[in-house]
Amino acid sequence: MGASCAAYPAYQIAPVRSDDLVDPAAPVTPPTLGERFNALADHVTVALGSMPALGASVLLVVVWAVVGPLFHFSDTWQLFINTTTTVVTFWMVFVIQNSANRSDKATQLKLDELIRSVKGARNDFIALEKATESLLTERDAEFDQLVDGSGPGGSGAISGGAG
Repeated sequence: MGASCAAYPAYQIAPVRSDDLVDPAAPVTPPTLGERFNALADHVTVALGSMPALGASVLLVVVWAVVGPLFHFSDTWQLFINTTTTVVTFWMVFVIQNSANRSDKATQLKLDELIRSVKGARNDFIALEKATESLLTERDAEFDQLVDGSGPGGSGAISGGAG
């Protein structure tokens, strides 16, 4: 059995063993095209969301503006920056959305596991991200009432729900 958490003595923390993570006997399969895209999307999202990437983009615009007189501020000179920014933005929408979708899904799965494992938590909340808008509004109002103290118990304190 694992150690208990000091803040929550009722919860047991199971030790992580290396054989829980990877089966050493499992055959190594090459990553699929989708897995390679996911890895690339993560790297590109991190790289282009960095300060050096911002600096590079500012430098590109400054260089573009400085060379404007050399090209007599021609249509081609303007077309270069317009086309470049449009294409890069178009690609980045897909890359960032891919990373955001997977991050959102991972967060949702972690929350689902917490709901599933906590005694007294309402398991019907596990699939709430797939619920109708009216059900989400209903749940939101329920929690607003709990916070305001006008809900069940009337104390204003949020406590564990009934199974």
